[in-house]
Amino acid sequence: MGKVKKVVLAYSGGLDTSVIIPWLRENYGCEVVAMTADLGQGEDMDALREKALRSGASKVYIEDLRREFVEEFIFRVLRAGAVYEGGYLLGTAFARPLIARRQVQIAEAEGADAVAHGATGKGNDQVRFELTYKALAPELKVIAPWREWEIGSREEELKYVRERGIPVPVDEEKIYSRDRNLWHLSHEAGPLEDPWTTPPDDVYQLTSNPRDAPDEPEYLEIEFEGGIPVGMDGRKLAPVELLEHLNEVASKHGVGRTDMVENRLVGIKCRGVYETPGGTLLYVAHEDLERFVLDRDTYHYKQLVALRYAELVYYGQWFSPLREALDAFVERTQEHVTGSVRLVLYKGSCRPVGRKSPYSIYSKDLATFGKGIGYDHRDAGGFIKLFGLQQELLGRVRRG
Repeated sequence: MGKVKKVVLAYSGGLDTSVIIPWLRENYGCEVVAMTADLGQGEDMDALREKALRSGASKVYIEDLRREFVEEFIFRVLRAGAVYEGGYLLGTAFARPLIARRQVQIAEAEGADAVAHGATGKGNDQVRFELTYKALAPELKVIAPWREWEIGSREEELKYVRERGIPVPVDEEKIYSRDRNLWHLSHEAGPLEDPWTTPPDDVYQLTSNPRDAPDEPEYLEIEFEGGIPVGMDGRKLAPVELLEHLNEVASKHGVGRTDMVENRLVGIKCRGVYETPGGTLLYVAHEDLERFVLDRDTYHYKQLVALRYAELVYYGQWFSPLREALDAFVERTQEHVTGSVRLVLYKGSCRPVGRKSPYSIYSKDLATFGKGIGYDHRDAGGFIKLFGLQQELLGRVRRG
């Protein structure tokens, strides 16, 4: 272990980082500054501060990053339409570069010579934290305790903190690894490590069981300007407030649950259970509006970009030139993604049932099965003849 004078730790107050504060002091003999990002996880920040100080931190920063989180990270990924492997809405993945960025800023202000995180050596978060450190402050030493210490399991972590009188919000019976913010709540570990096991009811913390959701459907409208959600049901709302309202209504109807086995960057398949209530509403509405206003070629190509964008975010490459370049493409596509989408929520489902936009290229006169204007059915014959010309020639050759 190299010599370290002061380290800034990304501190959540969970099991891993509760172990890390005393471990850093005992093994590096350094001063530990804890930094907690308030991303809307709903924790008692005063209690978190006291806990970090009791654990041995010399100073604690509590940073309210909710607005930055929504405006700079959530809305960028939403506009890109990025979803990892068809199910994961990236709630942890795009939170980490924001936390790490603020961590680096505090390290510079404190004159620290190192940063630390509580991500394990098996997961994705270690990459997300450390690629941000490399991009923004490559001179800082990085300490990743999970890759150094002899602790081998969460049970051993529990033993370690109990010996030092540090309370943590887990036990052997409910030993899930959770990450919560304004966008989502993720669940891993414990019984979820068996992919055949149905998630127990006590796993879910945000969303109602769809069986117990209201028996009547609920309709709501989400309004967008330039691809950015700006209001619901006719009311303009600030970004954080809007997401909080959407979370509330979606959770009531059991909307936003995902249970999937995904491919981690390090090559391990893992099982994640996610609750993303308001985010699910936004994704469904945004995509529906894009289909309504974008031309076919742009919409189809943007779907390809969304897949690559999701990989970059998942892999921790937020501060990469490619992600920034793709943002420029996305920005151009969103110029006319303005309008409203009406959704219906019922027993865990969310469906678009109406949409309107001043930039729609939908034409009822062209689409109607009745007698419209501006379209001559006879034109289709010539179009098909030219469009299928090579297929016709190929068919003739193959048939001799």
